[in-house]
Amino acid sequence: MSQIESQQNTEVSQEIQTESTLFAEPILHVGNFTITNSLIMSWITVAILVTFFVLVGKRASKKTKKMSGVQNIFEILLEQALSLADSVTGSRKKTGKFLPVVLSLFLFILVNNWLGLLPGVGTIGFVETGLHGKVFIPFLRGATADLNTTLAISLFAVILSHILGVVWVGAWNHFNKFFNIKAFLQIFKKGRKEPILIMVNPIKAFVGLIEVVGEIAKIASLSLRLFGNIFAGEVLLASMMAISAFLLPIPFMFLELIVGIVQALVFAILTLAFMSIATTAEEH
Repeated sequence: MSQIESQQNTEVSQEIQTESTLFAEPILHVGNFTITNSLIMSWITVAILVTFFVLVGKRASKKTKKMSGVQNIFEILLEQALSLADSVTGSRKKTGKFLPVVLSLFLFILVNNWLGLLPGVGTIGFVETGLHGKVFIPFLRGATADLNTTLAISLFAVILSHILGVVWVGAWNHFNKFFNIKAFLQIFKKGRKEPILIMVNPIKAFVGLIEVVGEIAKIASLSLRLFGNIFAGEVLLASMMAISAFLLPIPFMFLELIVGIVQALVFAILTLAFMSIATTAEEH
């Protein structure tokens, strides 16, 4: 009995752990630079988008009397994107400046969301022995199912909105949206003529400090919303495949296709809204 128990214990210790992790797993080490499976997927996404638009651009640059079906589709999609962006920004000038960045984010997130559903992504890899036994590490993993990637995209979106705010309304005006020194200066200048400023302007300054907390919340909201939905879909599909690998996961894969579009669209619209707010003067 003791030999049987010892064999069972060794079999249990040799079980391969396949749980999904919040962060990407390292695949290669080039000097001090670590290449993770989600980073490889990000590079693949960029390569797909660049190749696709280079080919479409070359075809569109040819002087033809009739536009192809792909060009017509892109014209329609671009018009709809411009109309939607105008409803957020309220200005075609802002839309023309912000939409290229927002559309790039949308396409990058969308392609990453969909690539994570391809067969082999998350299921083909190697086994590595770690501190807690043998762990399965996939070669590829959806980039938006990695918290590092979504956090990086969110930081880019929020920081860019502040840079645009400085460019559009000026560094001093943008700074006073958060640390309202201008409000205290008005108390000293106009406090005798307008006593109401003594009560109102400190409240404005306090609201500005709340805005600082709101900016941090924007980063957390953008990153966790995108990561949570994609990561949950990844876990759901893995669970369904564990039950039945043939027919059961198919309806959930179609559902994840829709979720991928929705999450990319939500991220893009929120980024556009943050840019529009940051580039609006405080008086307006």
